[in-house]
Amino acid sequence: MDWVPIVFASFKVLALGIAMFFAIKWHYDQGEKGERRAVLRTGVKMAAIFVLALLAVGLIAFVLSRMLGLDLSFP
Repeated sequence: MDWVPIVFASFKVLALGIAMFFAIKWHYDQGEKGERRAVLRTGVKMAAIFVLALLAVGLIAFVLSRMLGLDLSFP
């Protein structure tokens, strides 16, 4: 049973690595075909949406933990 997490984690890293490679390659090839400015604009929009979603999840987690009475103060 000690080897199961190692095998699953290795498979996950390998699968995500391959998927990321092909996703980046596909987007790069699409950028080569299309207008570079439009691709850059879309990338900036997606990055902004990701940052806003990350902040929203962090805020929701903070508020929920406060409502549940968790101590979030630094020592």
